[in-house]
Amino acid sequence: MSDKSIIFFDGVCNLCNTSIDFVIQRDKKDHFLVGALQEDFSRQILSKFEVREDYLDSIVLVEKGEIYYKSTAALKIARNLSGLWPALYAFILLPKFVRDPIYDWIGANRYRWFGKKNTCRLASPEEKAKFLSKENLEQTGFAVL
Repeated sequence: MSDKSIIFFDGVCNLCNTSIDFVIQRDKKDHFLVGALQEDFSRQILSKFEVREDYLDSIVLVEKGEIYYKSTAALKIARNLSGLWPALYAFILLPKFVRDPIYDWIGANRYRWFGKKNTCRLASPEEKAKFLSKENLEQTGFAVL
């Protein structure tokens, strides 16, 4: 199995897209692939983990064959970024019933506060290797397919 993890995000959410830009810029070890939850290829992969096809409630992380949601996903992502961001992983010690309501509150208001696009974000040519595709998965040896 690959050491790569996959981050699935709401491709029309401005906050989510900004967050993915943030991750891509700080993923110095090339640990992540990213894909919009709305894309067919993302749905195909997530169906193997029994994620609802219309799921857009939070960021989703697939790491080492396991699936994570909400604050757990965000903290596991932070753990693999450059800079001081891995220090945030200490918050994993807080129970999810403390962490997730904050995540849910932001998630419930994200479109109102940050807006949304009409279509999913497209990768720039420089980012293409970071975005989920069959070719990128095959190159990593990711064992989900």
